Amino acid sequence: MLDPEQHHRRTDRFPPRPPPETAVPLLMIDLDNTLVDRDAAFRAAAAAFLAEHGLPEADLDWVTDLDGSGYTPRPEVARALAERYGGIDTRGFLDHGTVERIGLAEPVRGALVEAVAGGWSCVIVTNGRTVQQEGKIRNCGLDRLVHGWVISEALGCKKPAPEIFHAAADLAGVPLDGSWMIGDSAPADIRGALGVGARSVWVSGGRTWAETGYRPTATTPDTASAIRHVTST
Repeated sequence: MLDPEQHHRRTDRFPPRPPPETAVPLLMIDLDNTLVDRDAAFRAAAAAFLAEHGLPEADLDWVTDLDGSGYTPRPEVARALAERYGGIDTRGFLDHGTVERIGLAEPVRGALVEAVAGGWSCVIVTNGRTVQQEGKIRNCGLDRLVHGWVISEALGCKKPAPEIFHAAADLAGVPLDGSWMIGDSAPADIRGALGVGARSVWVSGGRTWAETGYRPTATTPDTASAIRHVTST
């Protein structure tokens, strides 16, 4: 197992590194709103925060809009909450609320199990804070399903930077040639995959593809379907 202070984590699920001609394929997968429903967990945490402090239930949409699916910087979220609610301590809500409510849907769990059993090296590639992202991975049992993970904060660069995808391949001990990336973000996941020559699946969640300069290799409505598309290709 790798040093826990390194920028990525490798579980004990990897076999010895195979020779190049027999290298197992690499499947990189985004975490938030791909493997796990991060937005649903945040909304549940926000509802509990409002209820705990006797704040208006009608503010739930404002809080979730402020969060912006996790893209709004945490200090900005904390500052806006403090201004609106008179300095109420939000650290517990922001640091632990979402992490504690993260779950792994059974269809996604099943698809991951099938992928690993089929010989794929599965590595989570995620932007975000290390403590929070590792908390999500461990709390929902993903650490027992995937081979490892790479988190942007610890690595020092975010998707779509090529370095984060190369770190995932290094972690797996396999080349990026023939690899796939699954994710819900067009600029981070799909454009990032294109930048390193990987194929990609965009998890649409019912959305319509809006980018004109590039496209995913495939589109599926959900993550379980995306994983099975890759493993059947």
